Amino acid sequence: MTHLDYPYRLAGTGRSNTAGEAEHARDLIEQVLFTGPGERVNRPDFGCGVLQLVFEPNSEDLAAATRVLIHGSLQRWLADEIEVANVEVRSDDSALRITVEYTLLATGEQRVDAFTREGP
Repeated sequence: MTHLDYPYRLAGTGRSNTAGEAEHARDLIEQVLFTGPGERVNRPDFGCGVLQLVFEPNSEDLAAATRVLIHGSLQRWLADEIEVANVEVRSDDSALRITVEYTLLATGEQRVDAFTREGP
């Protein structure tokens, strides 16, 4: 099955760019991670809001709380698509690095994807 690619862009043929199952799941995870609650008009509670944590002081307590926040958000919004196995969070200077290990429910494929965002 093919899905529209995120972010939306045109392919070289002039049509909408598409993504397969694995790429689509990665796109969905990225949307959940980096969308802050209140950013979506019809879903004000969608997202995780981790970008707000980029400049917070590093500590084990914050890292643990962030892992729980991310895991819970992914399970809430993507439970029909993926099963989350593990989440790792690391903050380096003004960059937030998140690694998510998960299984695609449609194919049974186990994947590990990393996401990085710089602070504003």
